Amino acid sequence: MQEKTDKKTNVDQAIMRMAGAFILISLALGFFWTPWFYLLTAFVGLNMLQASYTGFCPAVKVFRLLGIQYGSAFEGK
Repeated sequence: MQEKTDKKTNVDQAIMRMAGAFILISLALGFFWTPWFYLLTAFVGLNMLQASYTGFCPAVKVFRLLGIQYGSAFEGK
């Protein structure tokens, strides 16, 4: 039997969860409300792409201000 550990969310997990939620919500809004919401999907995708090259993500700064610890992908950025 495995022991359950108390793992706190790190910045990497928070970023991926937030991006995934924004993408799914904007796709649903674009389908059911207006296609203009697909621009939000494009913005999230472009932000993820630029963060992968530059290592800078504005949401990381916000999560760090909230006290969430770095994960391995954004360590020291």
